[in-house]
Amino acid sequence: MAGVSRRAFALAALSTLTLATPGAEAAPARSRRAVTEMRGMWLATVSNRDWPSRTGLTAAEQRKELTALLDKAVDYRLNAVMFQVRPTADAFWPSPYEPWSQYLTGTQGKDPGWDPLGVAVEEAHARGLQLHAWFNPYRIANNTDPGKLVASHPARKHPEWVVPYGGKLYYNPGIPAVRAFVEQAILDAVARYPVDAVHFDDYFYPYPVAGQTFDDDDAYDTYGGAFSSRAAWRRDNIDKLVTEIADGIRVLRPGTRFGVSPFAVWRNATTDSRGSDTRAGVETYDDLYADTRTWVQRNWIDYIVPQAYWQIGNTAADYAKVVDWWAGVAKGTGTRLYIGEALYQAGAADAPSAWQDPAELSRHLTLAGQYAQVGGHVYFAAKDVAADPIGALSRVVADHYRQPALPPG
Repeated sequence: MAGVSRRAFALAALSTLTLATPGAEAAPARSRRAVTEMRGMWLATVSNRDWPSRTGLTAAEQRKELTALLDKAVDYRLNAVMFQVRPTADAFWPSPYEPWSQYLTGTQGKDPGWDPLGVAVEEAHARGLQLHAWFNPYRIANNTDPGKLVASHPARKHPEWVVPYGGKLYYNPGIPAVRAFVEQAILDAVARYPVDAVHFDDYFYPYPVAGQTFDDDDAYDTYGGAFSSRAAWRRDNIDKLVTEIADGIRVLRPGTRFGVSPFAVWRNATTDSRGSDTRAGVETYDDLYADTRTWVQRNWIDYIVPQAYWQIGNTAADYAKVVDWWAGVAKGTGTRLYIGEALYQAGAADAPSAWQDPAELSRHLTLAGQYAQVGGHVYFAAKDVAADPIGALSRVVADHYRQPALPPG
């Protein structure tokens, strides 16, 4: 299709596609008009959360499961998939820097016999879906035993890069060689594949664990002398990661975007008058050393998806107040704002009572729709999209997604 842009092709496809809305009849063709908004779905691979359903499936079985999830995204009129391709310092593509993920075969470093990221990009684009490659920068393993890593793993070759904390292993963000390596490993995928975006989640420095200290004393002594505090130095380390990844993307694949989906509370207003009217137990600025507000206001990233995983009226972090705060932060910037939605909470036995109502999620979209800055929503996660246990997503489709939509270009 030489000479036809992907956006034009997608628009043409949307104009002719007959979409089967779960639980509802399709609107007459003449009434369907393409709009532009983010309708995304996270597809998590860590610990086989969404895909593959278990380790050890054949390549054909894995591919069948993956394309079925992409088809579900189309069924619910979504238009983007955030596909986790580096969950634990590993790879879902043939990386020259890191081993094949254990979540494919059950054995880290074992070739699964196909290229999941390459296929995901191809199959997503064939369906008019964007493919955002989702990377976790610093997590190495969900245990503290380096001996469980494949012998060739960079963390075994460079034990000085590794910090055990909270029952897991992490790369130390304060070591410049670590940051350079992480960026190299991530940007390899950008160089190889026409991904629509690079996506980071909420993990930078690890979430705090009571009674434990993230031991970066040596790195701070070596590299932190110019900073007023360890916290300022840590934030600078993460700022450098973000800006350098953004620069690398622009060089390797201009037009590919960079987005982050942080924990949704930057700081509580009780901590900082510029913060949100919340009482969250975690603040990204102080606990994860991620200054997400600055990233938006300085246009260091192309989009942000705060994980507003609370119901309307939540006492510690009211969805309505969180969205209002982020809309204010994004106003007047070049950073697009999408809202991360907790589809996994809908109908969950341990979720607050509001989440037992199939209409709660639809109310989120109604509320967020009052803000011009909100350009769409992303749902966690693919397994919950496929199951839609109490029909919350079907309700969203019926109330808000009656027309197909192009993803933001």
